[in-house]
Amino acid sequence: MAKQNLLYIGANPDCLEFLTVNSDFFTFHSAESSLTAISFLKENPQLDAIVSDPFLPGMSAPDLFLLLKKLQIHSKTPFIILACGEAKSLKSKAFELHIHDFYDEIPEAANLHFRIETLNQYISSEKEDIGKNKSHSGYAIPLEKRLFDIVVSSVALLLLSPILLIAMLAIRLESKGKVYYTSKRVGTGYTIFDFYKLRSMRVGADSALQSLKHLNQYHHDESEAKAVEEKCPRCAQLPEGEMCSQPLFSEGEKICEYWYFEQKKKKGSATFVKIKDDPRITRVGKIIRNTSIDELPQLFNVLKGDMSIVGNRPLPLYEAEMLTSDDWSERFLGPAGITGLWQVEKRGKKGNMSEEERKALDNQYARTYSFWGDIKLIFRTIPALIQKENV
Repeated sequence: MAKQNLLYIGANPDCLEFLTVNSDFFTFHSAESSLTAISFLKENPQLDAIVSDPFLPGMSAPDLFLLLKKLQIHSKTPFIILACGEAKSLKSKAFELHIHDFYDEIPEAANLHFRIETLNQYISSEKEDIGKNKSHSGYAIPLEKRLFDIVVSSVALLLLSPILLIAMLAIRLESKGKVYYTSKRVGTGYTIFDFYKLRSMRVGADSALQSLKHLNQYHHDESEAKAVEEKCPRCAQLPEGEMCSQPLFSEGEKICEYWYFEQKKKKGSATFVKIKDDPRITRVGKIIRNTSIDELPQLFNVLKGDMSIVGNRPLPLYEAEMLTSDDWSERFLGPAGITGLWQVEKRGKKGNMSEEERKALDNQYARTYSFWGDIKLIFRTIPALIQKENV
């Protein structure tokens, strides 16, 4: 009997224990959220099955199944939901979407192994053209847009290379360390890539953050910090065992979806700080920030194909994780870019725009973008280079 290679999505301790104990049947990898799952699935084409909790951060397992179909990722890999007594109401939806199987309880290892083997035999025997017309195609950059990106980013880097080199030399002379830094961002099709910028802070800025905590404009006091660790106040008002929203498993602990994202927001705001007259910013850093020179390395992202000149702004991982539901995932089916529709529209509203409006504009761009539409957006973006407001 050959071991089966699985991806388990979730953090239910009972499911993790089941897969660990039955190592004779399964070799498994785990991903707690849909975002990390998508990243893993892109890099690992050989899997025998995907096994998921019913609810995940930002979406349900059926929603993830649909998203994988849209992105054309592992469309022929068996997708199985282990409800483990939770969310039996999802069963009808799961089978309407033709999800391969749904277990109310954790099955016997031998039975699950046989089921996965049977499903793979059935899927491999299907004709290649079955359902072909119904499938969603993932984003593929049009040839003219890709050529435009290559030409514009190449010419811009050539013309701006003296400024870039002078800035890099100035950064190096003022303080030792790398002249650039990278951060992980999520772009087209939930692809995670290294996002480039010039370094504008002195070396060791992260370690110095604690001593500047009192200057953080988004700083939480001790009572707020404790609130992150406390139980959900909405659930506390319900009968014991009930939850105010869908149950999730985070780091092995059962938690409602509402409180999971409340924790995410509070922890996130403590991580991403905004400090007026931040002493960690170097003299050169102030200049390159005020002139947007620190953003020039993103042209290398465009040249590599990570981004486009025009598109939806690539998001930090913690933000992208919250936009995996079917309502907002469409933004990731279009190109990621340096500038886009929401930046231009926000500037027209003098910076007043809700998160929902921005998400809707991102979805709109993904549905309607065109080459000449991108050209118009570039001309509408030019005023941003001379305005002080950061949008």
